[in-house]
This record gives sequence, structure tokens and C-alpha cells, in this order.
Amino acid sequence: MLVRTAAGRVSTPGAASTARNIAGCDPGRGTVLERLVAAVIIGFVRLLTGARAYWRCRTSASLRIYYANHASHGDFVLLWASLPPWLRRQARPVAGADYWNRSALRRYVGGKVFRAVLIERERRDDGPDPVEQMADALADGDSLILFPEGTRNTTDAVLLPFKSGLFHLHRRQPRAELVPVWIHNLARVMPKGQLIPIPLLCTVHFGPPLEPVEGEDKAAFLTRARDALLALRPADEDDPVAVSAAADAPAPATPDPSSTAQAEHR
Repeated sequence: MLVRTAAGRVSTPGAASTARNIAGCDPGRGTVLERLVAAVIIGFVRLLTGARAYWRCRTSASLRIYYANHASHGDFVLLWASLPPWLRRQARPVAGADYWNRSALRRYVGGKVFRAVLIERERRDDGPDPVEQMADALADGDSLILFPEGTRNTTDAVLLPFKSGLFHLHRRQPRAELVPVWIHNLARVMPKGQLIPIPLLCTVHFGPPLEPVEGEDKAAFLTRARDALLALRPADEDDPVAVSAAADAPAPATPDPSSTAQAEHR
């Protein structure tokens, strides 16, 4: 997978690490079988989508909340697969328990391979608090991948209103950086009602973390978080040339992910 920085550079891992990076099997959490399943999923996603990641922020092992637009069932898989292996190992997607607990296979992939934080989308009085579940994962040192719209956007709107969960989670764990991520084109790869995916180039745009604002209320916070996400959206998503130009537009320099990874592992 190509990893393009904001300055337009393309990082290429060294020969010794190339095989591990492509397979997604850097030594880390999980059994051999779990890492093998992850490698198959990552390979399929990259083959199907091209998986081009654009970073307009520093790749960092800091505790983070990657929050993204949500238009397809495959969104968190693509975002997860787009992270460098050393970040992917500590990133847990937040997903609906009703979907991932539906069968033994889904429970295995969701719980063991993705290590997903499974939350009940329909809150029950006697059920676990989703914000507390996510805050506990952050307290354990894991970053999160979540979708503040709360559900897939199947409307003509560019982005649905944000739910309040992101605000409450930020209040509970303010040390976690909030990184907006715009996922482009995946809804066309996996359109609603289609059983067979359509191979198309997809891009994942990582923006700079939100700056903390002391005393900010919920409405102002959610507006600012939503605006930061919309700012990553290509000006004309139907024009591949415009998408590429927007992705390669000048921005603060970003270090090479592979060199950053080596530095932070020392």
C-alpha cells in the first residue's frame, strides 16, 4: 500500500519489512491464526480498493480517537487496514454488537481479529454504557476508530449530524487526540443492496488532530469536529483529478511513517 504524506512523498518500507507490512503481520497482538486472518482481510481490502492513505498529520503512537464519515459496512475495515502495522496493533474499531454477534464467525473476526469494542446501538437500561466501554478501552492504552454519525449515511446528505457520544468521550478521556478521517469512494465499492463489491480506487485522508478548547460546550465542540472532518472531503468527489489534487495539496510536512515507526519503537 502506498502511504502518501501531505507533502506528496510516497513512503516505501525497506525490503526486510515489506513482506510484513503488506501482510499486516508485524509481530504483535493475536495468535498466528488471528494474524493470518488479518493478513487475508487486509490483502483483500487493498486489492479491492487500492487503499491509498494520505496523512496531513504526524503518524504517532499517541493515544488517539480516529473519527470518520460512515457510508459503508466496510468503512472501519478500510480505515483499520490503512493504518501502519505498528498503529493498527493498538487501534480498536467501535462497532455494533447486534451485527458482530450475529454468528460465531463474526464474533471471532470482530472480537479476536479486529478486537472491536462492541456496543449496543439501542441502549437498554440494564445494558452497558457505550461511552464507558470506549473510555475503558482508551484507559487501557488502545486508540479507537469510531463513526460519530452513529449509523451509516444512506441519504443524499454529505454528512449526518454527529451524535453526542464523541463529546462525552472527549470529556472522559481528554488526553486522547481527536483525528478526523475522511473515507472517499468506499460506498461505491460496496453499494447498498449489492452482494458483489465493485473494484474502485479508494482514499483515506487523515487530518490534523483537533486542538483542545477549554470550556467548549457540546454544540460548539460537535460543530468544530464536524467541520474538521468536512474540510478533508475532496472538493469534487465525482472528479478523480480533483480528488487527487485535493489529496496532494500543500499542507504541513508529515514525517515518513516508516521512519517514525522505527523511531517510536526504539
